[in-house]
This record gives sequence, C-alpha cells and structure tokens, in this order.
Amino acid sequence: MAANQDLYNTQADRYDLLIAHEDYQQNILPALNQIHPLAGLNVVELGAGTGRLTCLLAPIVKSIRAFDAAQAMLEVAMAKLRRMPLQNWTIGVADHRNLPIKAQSADLVISGWSICYTVVYHPEHWREELGKVLAEMKRVLRPRGTIILLETQGTGHETPHPPEKLAKYYRYLEAKEGFSSTWIRTDYQFPSLAEAESLVRFFFGDTLADQTVQEKWVILPECTGIWWLTL
Repeated sequence: MAANQDLYNTQADRYDLLIAHEDYQQNILPALNQIHPLAGLNVVELGAGTGRLTCLLAPIVKSIRAFDAAQAMLEVAMAKLRRMPLQNWTIGVADHRNLPIKAQSADLVISGWSICYTVVYHPEHWREELGKVLAEMKRVLRPRGTIILLETQGTGHETPHPPEKLAKYYRYLEAKEGFSSTWIRTDYQFPSLAEAESLVRFFFGDTLADQTVQEKWVILPECTGIWWLTL
C-alpha cells in the first residue's frame, strides 16, 4: 500500500513507472483466467489507476469499462490504451459506490489493490462502506457473473504476510461474504538496485526501501491475494 495517499493525484507517472516492474513473471493473467476465462467478457474495473489491469485485460475481453477516483491516474491509463490497437475500452471518473453503469450489464467486475482503501479511509465503519461497494458490484453484474478482487498480501515477503490493518477485511470477505481466495507471487524486477531503492522509497516508504538496499533486492518479492465470488 502507498505510504502517501496523495501521490495518486500528484505523481501518477512515477507510480506507473513503479508498477511497470511488477509481476515480472506474469502470474496475474493466468491466475485470473483460471478463476474465470476472460475471453469475450464484458468487464467493469474499479480503481483502475494507471491501467495496470486494464491494459492486461483489454486485448482479451470483449469490452472493459474502467473507473477510478483520480483523474491524474486515468490520464496515464488513457495514454497507454491509446497506443494499443483497440477500441473496446472506456475510462471514467467514478466512486466505487456509485457507478454510472446499467444494472446487469457486466460479466466480470474486477478491482486491483483498491477496495482495501475503503477499509483504510473508514476505520470506524468500514463494513458499512465495503457493503456499499460490494452491493454496487453485484448490481452491475449479470446472473452468474463474477467479482474478482486483488489485494496486497505483503511486499517484501515470499509468502503471504497481509498488513495488519487489512487482515480483518480479508477474513470478512471469506467468512461473511463467501469469497474464495488464493495467492500468487507478483515480484518486482528492477533494472538496478538504485532504481529499486528510489521507486520503493517513493511508494512504500523508508522501511522497505532500506530493507531493499540491505537485501540487495533487484528482484523485490511480493505476494498478492485474489478473492472471487460468483453470483
């Protein structure tokens, strides 16, 4: 998770440079396809950011409508998508809890590293706010549609080590909402230790950056959890 939430609005290009190094072993797409084959789907994405998942899915799915609260992030995503020979995508600013989409118009609703901030921003009533997000996801899904959530299970760890403030959210998804889960490695591969330190310090903060230097992590281990629910 970001050490400084303002960067999503102020440093979108630098954030995109960081995530360009993520999942160098390309584990995300096979994992998603195993949960729900992606070809031919109408997809809605929440928290699209700079298009990490959007650009991965767009060449495969029938259509993808991607939303985020940060216009600066979406501008980076649009620039990347426009360089692809595709016309099956749209981008827009929207709140997770109020999507400008008709009911039962999507086969898949996906969100990567984003719904967790509902918990972070609303520590006293996160269950209520999370319920609004999940209800909106279910509203736009067709019968037998699927929700997929990707969230951090620990950067700098080779096995799952969820942030303490998110562990309750993960347990809630499984115990109360009926989600299934798995995890994958999404390690970063940087061209140099200097770039690894710079980008890790920028996003994750000093503690992980110092550890990156100490461990000489040109390949920075990371675990990502995937939760899914089919209606």
